[in-house]
Amino acid sequence: MKIFVGLGNPGDKYEYTYHNVGWLTLDVLADRLGIKLNTRECSCLTGVKSVGGEKIVLAKPLTYMNLSGDGVKQLLGRYKAQPSDLVVVYDDIDIEKGTFRFRERGSAGTHNGMRDIIAKIGTGEFRRVRVGTGPVPENIPLVSYVLMTIPDGERRLVADGVKAAADKLEELAKENA
Repeated sequence: MKIFVGLGNPGDKYEYTYHNVGWLTLDVLADRLGIKLNTRECSCLTGVKSVGGEKIVLAKPLTYMNLSGDGVKQLLGRYKAQPSDLVVVYDDIDIEKGTFRFRERGSAGTHNGMRDIIAKIGTGEFRRVRVGTGPVPENIPLVSYVLMTIPDGERRLVADGVKAAADKLEELAKENA
């Protein structure tokens, strides 16, 4: 059992924002694995499929970023999963656009969605893939930056990071299969 959660915000106005690269990465993974994200459960939009004999759950919390832990906690309970079965993918302003970082465990750093997940499930002992969206320009407040539509001139670079992160997620989905 593996549960992959992509962090983001619901609604068309957030679709192509820096804060939604977790959702964008999950969309790429869903396409590659042939999983349709069309079920509403546990405050998330989900899709489930067996890959190599292992159940894979993909989920996009619909609670808005800062309350992402609600859906994650519900998913762990619904699927009788442990935090070690969880992989969360999200944006990180401290990582350069076009790249990503993988960690087995860690803190939330400055990310409010991750803070909420760790607070709600009671541990940071789960894997995470952080997609680079930084650096933040000096003249733009952080909140404005993460919620702004990704400028046309940066979309290809951000897409490169999303695709690389999806490669890692696909690798994790198929491990031990």
